[in-house]
This record gives sequence, structure tokens and C-alpha cells, in this order.
Amino acid sequence: MRHPLDQGQVTLPSPAPHPGAPGCCRSHRILNCAQLVPTAQMGKLRRREEERLAPGHTGRPRPLRNLLLLLWTLLNCGLGVNAQGPGEWTPWGSWSRCSSSCGRGLSVRRRQCVRFPREELCWGDTHEYRLCQLPECPPGAVPFRDLQCALYNGHPVLGTQKTYQWVPFYGAPNQCDLNCLAEGHDFYHSFGRVLDGTPCRPGTQGLCVAGRCLSAGCDGLLGSDAREDRCGRCGGANDSCLFVQRVFRDAGAFAGYWNVTLIPEGARHIRAAHRSRNHLALMGGDGRYVFNGNWAVSPPGTYEAAGTRVVYTRVTGSEETLRAAGPTSEDLLLQVLLQEPNPGVEFEFWLPRERYGPFQEEAQAQGWSLRQPQPREVDPQSPESPAAPTVIPPRTPGPTPDPCPPCPDTRGRAHRLLHYCGSDFVFRARVLGRVRQAQETRYEVRVQLIYKNRSPLRALEYVWAPSRCPCPPLALHRDYLLAAQRLISPDGTQDWLLLPHAGYARPWSPAEDSRVRLAARHCPL
Repeated sequence: MRHPLDQGQVTLPSPAPHPGAPGCCRSHRILNCAQLVPTAQMGKLRRREEERLAPGHTGRPRPLRNLLLLLWTLLNCGLGVNAQGPGEWTPWGSWSRCSSSCGRGLSVRRRQCVRFPREELCWGDTHEYRLCQLPECPPGAVPFRDLQCALYNGHPVLGTQKTYQWVPFYGAPNQCDLNCLAEGHDFYHSFGRVLDGTPCRPGTQGLCVAGRCLSAGCDGLLGSDAREDRCGRCGGANDSCLFVQRVFRDAGAFAGYWNVTLIPEGARHIRAAHRSRNHLALMGGDGRYVFNGNWAVSPPGTYEAAGTRVVYTRVTGSEETLRAAGPTSEDLLLQVLLQEPNPGVEFEFWLPRERYGPFQEEAQAQGWSLRQPQPREVDPQSPESPAAPTVIPPRTPGPTPDPCPPCPDTRGRAHRLLHYCGSDFVFRARVLGRVRQAQETRYEVRVQLIYKNRSPLRALEYVWAPSRCPCPPLALHRDYLLAAQRLISPDGTQDWLLLPHAGYARPWSPAEDSRVRLAARHCPL
């Protein structure tokens, strides 16, 4: 919004330029214009000054000659004759009092543009408005727009002596005009603009300013487009928090409550969803269920938990979702009540960087892969115990030739740097088991140390290699440094840690540990 020039622009007069003087400067920006006087003229001034100081010289007194010299210099500079560019703003004034005595209002501050005649107008606005929030108005208080319409009650309008009682009318095109409806009649009249700080409509966040409906940004300034990022920082770039997104895929050994994930204190933009006859359950930090606890299914709705509102929805057809804006004021525990095989529970949230380390440690300490279900059977038939993973012992050399071809050479600093920077996870793990299935190999590993991760890793994970002859092969009961990528199936029900063919998988050693830490410093940001 730019206000008229007579409200925010101050034009400084300039003296007439000397006929031969170049437009050399702007006096309010250059303190010593005499530095730009031509050299020949400065030489004449110097010689005259030397003559004046010579013995026997009886010229004018020195102060008067200095004054004349200053005036001559200013005239030769030609103040503002060729000045270009915008003027300069004065500092902002102080904020005014709030326009409202209760509820929402606005305050304003002003500044002026100081410019010379041929300069452009200053860039920007002369006025700035911010939202002020006062205690809510008491019940029965008359709204601000109603008061403005009531000012015309009993006064003749429309060129007649007839008077009316006026109430706000919200059906007119411009909601920041004072449109008032004549009570008992079918017409309304516009009395010009509403006063600044009037709500645009009841129940909305916008306020009228100079005839325009403006909303406040996260910085509190009306008309600002500043918005909070996912981390809760005004105008941020999502760089102060980490995005946690996984799919809980454990099938479940039997029906009952199974821990899905810990939602730490400070989490924002929380979401969980699944499609099945199972039910999501949420437990607070005090061990009490927020909904769907103690084997009772709660109705969909909005629940208060950990300082935020949790919206729980259940659509006919077995689809459930959980959403919360956050931030959470305490830890929450997300569970699923299994009544049928788990097709996958998707969950995600944003977590401050400083809280991600403790969250990771807590998740590993709790061993989320070793679920802690509440033992109660729902199905009268006892489900069968899950088959233990098949452990294939290391291949021993024998006369039979190895059907797997030799692996390509993956040594070298370039290979290590390529896979470290391009992978989603880099961690140290011990191989506990190995299963070959069709055209892929699955390793069961215990995560011991994490160098890099885009989302949380559990203490026990499966790592998949896309071949029955993975390269490089991993030996049982040995520690490796692994660089893995995350792969999610198109339907979102499967979430794998993938070890690429000829990827980075090297036996752990103190030397390799140092090399991988050095590689982390050379990844592009």
C-alpha cells in the first residue's frame, strides 16, 4: 500500500545549479562535496588562500571567506540536479495503540520518504500494520461494525428526511465497505469504508485496512506472506527439523495391542493411517489411553492430548487416520489393535533436530521390533506361532564350484564417497541371519551404530539385496558398514532397506570407521 505523497513523501528544495558545475553529488549522502570540484578550480582556490595568508595581505576576514568558499562549493556541486534512484526512508515511528479495546485489532507505525526533486519515490510502504490480540470481548459486547452502522441511526440519508435503523449487511461485493441494511426494509446503503481494524466478516481472521481485507502472516504483520515452516519457524525453510516417515509392517504374532512408534515431545504435523479392520490407539505419557484403549473402540472425533488436538477419523470401509498439528508437550505412544493381519500402518511427523538423537536412542533401547503386546486373544482359535527365520550357515569350500559369479571390485575412496552421499542410511550392523528367496536375499541385522539416516532405524532390521548372489556377500556373525537405500512399494504397504548391487558393504574396522566419517564431510549440501 502506498499512501499519497503529501502523507509520506518529503521533498527537499535545491538551489539553482552553477552554469558550469557538474551534478557531482547529493549533499545528504556525501559530506565533503569540495572533493569533487574540478582540479583547476581547486588550484585557483589554493593560490588565493596562499596570497591571503601572505604577509601584508589585507583581505576579508578568514571566517567570511570560508563561508563564501562553502557557498561557492555547494553551488558548483549543483545539489540534486542529476540525482537518480529512490529517496531514503526515515526510521519507523513507534507503534500506535491497538484499534480495539478487546479481541483482535491492529496498530500502525509510519515513516517518511526524504527525496530531492528529481529523485524517484522511495520503494516500500509508508505505513505498516500489525495484529494486536487483546483479551476476548465480554459476552454481549457490540461488534465493531455494528457500532459503525449504528452511528447513522436516526440521521437522514439518501437525500430525504426519512431516518432508519441500520445493521451490518454482508452480502455486498466489497466486504471492507460499511454496508448497512435498513431494518425492516429490503435495501442497504454503503457509507464508505469501514474503519481500519474492522473484521472483514464474522468468524474470519482478516481485518480491513485502507479498504482491503488483509490477513496477518506468522510475523504478525497484516498483508505479510510469511508462513510457518514444518518446524514451526516463521519464514523458515524446514532446515531446523527432520522428517520421520515409515511404515510399520510387522505382521503380528497374535491379536492385541502392538507398539507402532514413539511420538516424541515437540513433534509436529503428525499423521498415521491404515486400511484394515484393525484400530489405531494412542496412549499418553501417563500411560492412559487417549482413544481406542482397554479393548474399547472410541468414536471418531477430536481429542486433546499432549497439548494439541488429535483428530481421529474412521471411514466406513475400514480406513482410519490420525492427525495432529502439534507441537506435542509430552511423549505419545502410537499403537495398533490387531484383529487381522497387518497390511501396514503409515506414520510420519516432523521432529526438531535436537530431539531426534534422544528419540533414536529411546526407540532402539525399547527395541520396537521386539513388540510388547498386551496378551489377550480376540480370535477363539489360537494363531500359529510365526516361523523362525531360516539361518543358512556360511558356505564351506568344497569341490562343487560356486554358482555365483565373482563380484566387481568396489574398493576405493570414490566408491565410498558415492554410496555414502547417495544413500538414505549408513550404519554399522552385525549380520544375524540370511534367507534367499526367489531372486533376492534378505539379511537380518542388528544395528549397532548409525552414521546417517533419513528416518529412524530400529535395533533389528531386515536388509534386502536384489539377487540370490548379492554383491558383496555378507558373512554371518560379522560386523559391516552398510550403505542402504529406502524403497517403498507403490501401494505403500511395503518398506524395504535395500542394499544395491555392488554397493557399499565393507567389514567394519577402526580404519574403515575413520574413512566413512571423513566421507561424510565431503558430501554436497
